[in-house]
Amino acid sequence: MQGNLNEIDIRSILQLIELGQRTGELLVEAYSFQGGPVSSPNVAYFKPMRSSRRLAERSWFIFFLNGQIIYAAESNGGLSRLRDHLRRYQVEVAIDTVKGAEIASINAPEYGYLWALLENHILTPAQGRSIIQGMVQETLFDLLNLRQGLFIFEGGSALTPQLTTLEIGSLVAKIIKQVQEWKQFYPHIQSPDQCPAIADLEHLQQTLPTDIFTQLARWMDGKTSIRQIARYRNRDILVVARALYPYIQQGSVQLLYATPDETNLGTGEKPNRTSDLQQEQKAKAPRIMCIDDGVTIRKAVESILSHHGYEATAIENPLQAMSLVFQFHPDLILCDIAMPDLDGYEICAMLRQSSAFRQTPIVMLTGKDGFIDRVKARMAGATDYLTKPFGASELLMLVEKYIGPGNPDDSISDGLFIDTLKDVDTLKDELEGDMTENRVETSPSTLESEPIPPAPP
Repeated sequence: MQGNLNEIDIRSILQLIELGQRTGELLVEAYSFQGGPVSSPNVAYFKPMRSSRRLAERSWFIFFLNGQIIYAAESNGGLSRLRDHLRRYQVEVAIDTVKGAEIASINAPEYGYLWALLENHILTPAQGRSIIQGMVQETLFDLLNLRQGLFIFEGGSALTPQLTTLEIGSLVAKIIKQVQEWKQFYPHIQSPDQCPAIADLEHLQQTLPTDIFTQLARWMDGKTSIRQIARYRNRDILVVARALYPYIQQGSVQLLYATPDETNLGTGEKPNRTSDLQQEQKAKAPRIMCIDDGVTIRKAVESILSHHGYEATAIENPLQAMSLVFQFHPDLILCDIAMPDLDGYEICAMLRQSSAFRQTPIVMLTGKDGFIDRVKARMAGATDYLTKPFGASELLMLVEKYIGPGNPDDSISDGLFIDTLKDVDTLKDELEGDMTENRVETSPSTLESEPIPPAPP
């Protein structure tokens, strides 16, 4: 049995395996919306956060015995997950003293190490069953979120030995409810692999009782994921997410993604780092996020600002932008007004409710130039207003007014900038609908004074 998840979903595949009382392995491999496999079903992608590193291949195995689940894991997860689960029993270091590779198949080394811990009486059978159940639930949570991918089921002998078996029907029903509730946290929380970090220490200290603050602060280092906290505390990820959600909404806590070298996949150990998040951000060029559903504006703003030493990111989807802004934490936000789902006024008002963005300059970009629109922008908390079409010099003047000049060391070369501007000029023609076969090439100096075209109606 094999196929594409566009044709059949994970839930239906599991039901078929259960009804057929099948024994064997199910392999699921994810697709990426960027054209390659994904790293997390809920992860949003954008270039300045170097998310391309997170778009490495990801696949999962589920092992069955007579239509019931024995064990499930990510294929390249290493031993870090097992180490996290062992931490709540304070025996995580024991994994370095046992050998388990020969106990399980090549697709389940983690399972072999778990059995070695059981045979050496480091874990009790009850503890082992609890860990396996947690691992299976984690895996199904990820898989039931998938919408694109390939799968193949291979019948054969069961993974041995077996410590427990789990009924598919009741387990899937439970995970489906988790997935549905998880969606209520979106867009503020997108993935259990996001790592909470304290963004407003003073506000948290004033809001939380001392004992609760101490417990939360222990984990909110920007390196420990929501999923890991749930493992350490033996809690459901929904319980952890629900506890963090109000503070993420307020901006007191921000969510980050750990880089791939943040944790050694084989051991789960984190390397020593001498610089913290604030030092890292200070070393970077000023960050600017542009939220606009017009492709020409996004391309032009990115090109102009990148050339002048700013780290610029343009986001088309306003809902996606609302979550990415807490990760990117820009020094200035450029925001279109007329957009689907959320308009610029709503985005601005929501950001101003967060203490993390009360002082961040927010500049409205729009083709409207009426007095009422300016008043509404101010009422929503906008810092300034820039009417389209606008020239590159006008954009730079406004940006420098609020966050200063960019870092010239980060600017792209003149030759690359010329090529980029030609691409922007081509996009401009396509948007305005007056492309000609004999279009005159535009030099950088000419474009510098040329206005960016208005947004499409």
